[in-house]
Amino acid sequence: MKTILTALRMLVVLTILTGILYPLVVTLAAQVVFPVQANGSLQIHDDAVVGSSLIGQEMNSDPRYFWSRPSVIGYNPLPSSGSNLGPTNATLAQVVEERAVAFREAHNLAEDAVIPTDMLFASGSGLDPHISPVAAQLQVARVAAARGLTVEQVNALVDSAIEAPQIGLLGQPRVNVLLLNLALDGLQ
Repeated sequence: MKTILTALRMLVVLTILTGILYPLVVTLAAQVVFPVQANGSLQIHDDAVVGSSLIGQEMNSDPRYFWSRPSVIGYNPLPSSGSNLGPTNATLAQVVEERAVAFREAHNLAEDAVIPTDMLFASGSGLDPHISPVAAQLQVARVAAARGLTVEQVNALVDSAIEAPQIGLLGQPRVNVLLLNLALDGLQ
C-alpha cells in the first residue's frame, strides 16, 4: 500500500510540474523573449491577418505577386509533408517537367532556360515560405509588367528582401515570399 501511495504522489507531483508549471513557464518566457514568433509571426495588412511569415501560401495564380515554392499539400499546414517521391520516380519527373514548362511560359523564358530547383520541387514540409533570390529575380519582369512598375523598382524591392543565412552561416540567402508581396503592395 505504501508503494502505491508513493507512486500516486509522484504522479500528482510530476503531472503538476511537467503538465502545468513547465508549459506555463515556457509559454511565459516565449511571450517575453520572442513575442512575435510565439504568436505565429502573423502578418497584418489593412487590419487583417494575411498570413504567417513562417508558413508558405498559395500565390501562384495572380501575376501581380511573386510565386511561392510548390506544395504537394496545397499549403495546408495540418498534414504538413512532402510527396515522398524518390528521384527515380516517373511521376515526380513528369510533375517537375510540367512545372518547368509552366514557369518558362509564364515568364517568357527560353525552352532551355534553367529554372531554380525551389520552383520545381516542393519542400519536405510543403510549407516553405522562402524562395531563392534567383527564383525571385526570374519573376521580376512578370510582376513589374502586371503591376505597371519598372523592372528597376521591383528589382530594388527583391534586393532589399533578401535574407542572409541565419547567424551568417546557416542556410542560404533566401526571400520570404509573403513579406516580399506585402512590400510590393506597399509600393502602390
